Amino acid sequence: MPKKEIISIIDFFYPPFRKLFSLQTFRYAACGGANTFLDIFVFFLAYNYILHKQVLHLGFISFKPYIAAFIISFLISFPTGFMLMRYVVFPGSVLHGRVQLFRYFVLVLICIILNYIFIRLFVEQFHIYPTIAKIITTAIVVSFSYFTQKNFTFKSERPLRQKA
Repeated sequence: MPKKEIISIIDFFYPPFRKLFSLQTFRYAACGGANTFLDIFVFFLAYNYILHKQVLHLGFISFKPYIAAFIISFLISFPTGFMLMRYVVFPGSVLHGRVQLFRYFVLVLICIILNYIFIRLFVEQFHIYPTIAKIITTAIVVSFSYFTQKNFTFKSERPLRQKA
């Protein structure tokens, strides 16, 4: 789907949220949410229908089915997420594409590590129920990711302006 169509669809739903979020934040939430859904959907398909819940043997290494499904879903959602962030959410970035891609990759790795650390911390140290721990962790990591992408990965000279 072309960039203009994606932006038009997202922006169509923006008016009721205008007082709550900037247009950029709304686009970030829409694109991030859609990409997260894609990631989970591909994981589900890979785990259940591609791998059939079986260990993936590559000859020199083997992966448990959920790890292999994670890798497969990552290989699809990573470039999709990058393209959505670059062209829909942060189109005014002054950085070169290869710099953005490298920074985005590093940020994704940091977010994976933060998810691991916070979930373990909340469940094992603070004895928070795992689902609640995941919700809290997601809120922290998504906030960190948004501000990092806005101010570092896709740094812009001027922020995206809201439509009147």
